[in-house]
Amino acid sequence: MNPKVVGLEELARISERLRADGRRLVITNGCFDLLHVGHVRYLAAARALGDALAVGLNGDASVRALKGSGRPLNKEDDRAEVLAALSAVDHVTVFPEVRATRLIESVRPAIYAKGGDYTPETLHAEERAALEKVRAEIRIIPFEQGYSTTRVIEQMQTS
Repeated sequence: MNPKVVGLEELARISERLRADGRRLVITNGCFDLLHVGHVRYLAAARALGDALAVGLNGDASVRALKGSGRPLNKEDDRAEVLAALSAVDHVTVFPEVRATRLIESVRPAIYAKGGDYTPETLHAEERAALEKVRAEIRIIPFEQGYSTTRVIEQMQTS
């Protein structure tokens, strides 16, 4: 496994060290089931917001809960390894919950990035409350039009 893939406790320690050094950790989270150029551009933009980028990766059971019984297409360990191979990504941690609340509260990032299909108001209320509690800045990164995992899957099924 790639050394960038770390447990939640280790990521919390990394975040604390960055904060003590006056550096800013950006976190984002998602399923990242089939990585496409929209994801790559999004992650590069998120990384540019701070000094390091950590990706909270939904575990397999939470992806099924969010996306349905046919998902994920790739196992969590494989998805984590692919994300960790990207130069924009400094750390990856898999979390089992559907919501990133515990991740946010444990890691206490300086910045929380989400894609342009969200607004600060449409973030899940529990996650938004956790972000306010840890005083993380919420940054919305413009959505890359024309790129989605669902669309890629649909194209594969009709080909």
